[in-house]
Amino acid sequence: MISGLVGAAAQDWLWSSSSSATAGRAPAAQSRADAAGTAMTPEQQRQVQALANTDRQVRQHEQAHLAVGRDLVRGGASYEYQQGPDGKRYAVAGEVSIDASPASTPEKTIPKAIHIRNTALAPADPSAQDQSVAASAARMEAEARQELARLAREGGTAGPAAAYSAVARAGSEPGQASQVNTFA
Repeated sequence: MISGLVGAAAQDWLWSSSSSATAGRAPAAQSRADAAGTAMTPEQQRQVQALANTDRQVRQHEQAHLAVGRDLVRGGASYEYQQGPDGKRYAVAGEVSIDASPASTPEKTIPKAIHIRNTALAPADPSAQDQSVAASAARMEAEARQELARLAREGGTAGPAAAYSAVARAGSEPGQASQVNTFA
């Protein structure tokens, strides 16, 4: 699940991934069970292998966001776990929170928006929410470019930073928040 909260001062996005894994090789699962002194049924072996595959996919997905969005990340990746029939916990969903707020000026917002978009699309398999975040970042970049053009036309009488601050605050009253939830 991915959720983003929009507040007056900043916008955070959480990327997440969850995956339905496929059954794979059962011998590895069996050897883990044998080492623990218990025998698993073939169905339990398939469940463990599927959970192990999901765990790997979820962690790779979140690591891709972390690797590209290092300076945007707030904290690290967090994961939701499911316990397998072998007693181990497997990551089945994850999320990464980033700062997706506009910068202080349009000039600074443009590269930040590009960085947010690249972070959203970093995994090999971007989720629908990842794509939505990338689209939001593209809109933020376009708005910053429009603001720069407007300021250039007006001759910058009020100063770009002051004009941009007013635009960035527009539509975000203190206490208002919107939330987006999507399954990856």
